[in-house]
Order: sequence, then structure tokens, then C-alpha cells
Amino acid sequence: MNLAALARFGRRFADTALGLIYPPVCQICGNERAAADAGFVCRTCHAQIRFIEPPFCNRCGLPFAGEISGAFECSNCRELELHFDHARAAVTLDGPVQTALHRFKYNRAEWFESFLARLLIERAAPELANENWDFIAPVPLHPVKLREREFNQADRLARRLAKATGIRHESGLLRRVKPTETQTRLSRAERAANLRGAFAAAGDGLEKARVVLVDDVLTTGATANAAAAALREAGAARVVVWTVARGTLRPVLACESAPNI
Repeated sequence: MNLAALARFGRRFADTALGLIYPPVCQICGNERAAADAGFVCRTCHAQIRFIEPPFCNRCGLPFAGEISGAFECSNCRELELHFDHARAAVTLDGPVQTALHRFKYNRAEWFESFLARLLIERAAPELANENWDFIAPVPLHPVKLREREFNQADRLARRLAKATGIRHESGLLRRVKPTETQTRLSRAERAANLRGAFAAAGDGLEKARVVLVDDVLTTGATANAAAAALREAGAARVVVWTVARGTLRPVLACESAPNI
């Protein structure tokens, strides 16, 4: 048996084993059939996913409702010192994506990994192919949090994206050196203060490097910005951020934040 046939057999065996543990039904709604290679997400739930389309902020990727032509920055970005060149997300954080990400991250529902990674790769890979990048790096967890959670969801997604793009995956570019409280209930200013000094670049090799930073969700951008700052301080020439989802409650109306056009 050649390697390709062996790999196909391995995938079939893994799917069969998963089917014995998890019923071949959608793990979001529980109503329709969904295969392992689809991340156990059915077509109906998949149809509820909202991919982020223009117009959106040229820096942080915040989606806008309305007709806007040309590149622009939202008012939030104009008020902040951003250390990444731009941030992009594949989809909005709601519906099936929000459920899958929460369960993947906090309940070790690892069967959702392929589903979430596919969303990221679908949008990120074509964009990353337009430039030369040195590294794909995950936003790291603090060692204490990593021991509690047992895996870093950002690293899992970064590995998948690296494999799809051929860009070198490097999980050791950054270290999380300060334990931080959960960001969920903090304001934008509190998040920034909470993350100040939280990251440090690990080792050398970042001089003039071009880095793709990967995380699961971007909300205010405080985590990504703090991580990007550490990479910049170590000499990185470019840092862009890609996440599966954009954690915004709703698209911002154009009239709520007049763009620079």
C-alpha cells in the first residue's frame, strides 16, 4: 500500500472512529446529518455563516453597513496607536461560528477544528498569496492558562493555515509573560491596560521579518495589538492579523463613524 492509499485509509478509519463517538449529526443544531470532514456542521447551519465583505475598515477589518467607496479607517483606529498593519477576519462572531468557537476553545470540542480552520483558510490564503511572508505565528497563551486548557486554539488554527499556504509556522516567536484576566467584560481601555507588557518576543530572527499573527477572534484588537507591539520591538517589518471571526455585535453604520476617503 503506497503512502497516498495509506493516508486515505487513515482518514476513513478516523472518520469511522469519530462516528462511533459522536453521532453523524450536526453538533450545532442536532437536527441534520453532518460528516466528520465537515466538522459536524450541517448545510443549514453553514448557510447561516456571515462572511465579512467590503466595506470594512482598512486597518481593523470592522464591517460597515452602507455604501462606502475607497479605503478608509474607522474612528476607533484613528484614535489608537496600532502596531499591526491591518487585521482581517473571515466571518462575523455569531450563530454557528460563535457556538463552535466557544465549544472548541472552552470545552475541547476538537471536532470543530476543521470547520473553523476551513473558514479561515478560505479567506486568508488567497490574500496571503499576494505577498511574501516569513512566518505564521499564533497568539500565545500564558503557561498557566495553557495547562488549564491543555491546548492553544490559536496555534491549532495557525498550523492549519501554514499548511494550506506553505508559509512557515513558528509557535515560538512570542511568549505570554504576564497572566491577564479574561477580556470578556472589559472596556476597550481596560483591555489595553490589561494586556500592557503581556507579550515578549522569544529569541532572535525577527529583524525585518514579515509575520502573520493568528488568533480565533478579534474584538477590540487589544490582544492582537499588544502581541504585534512585541514583534515590532523585536524588529519585525510587517505584522498582519488574521482571525476566524470578528467579535462585533453588529456591523457599524457608515453614518456612525465617518470614514477618511
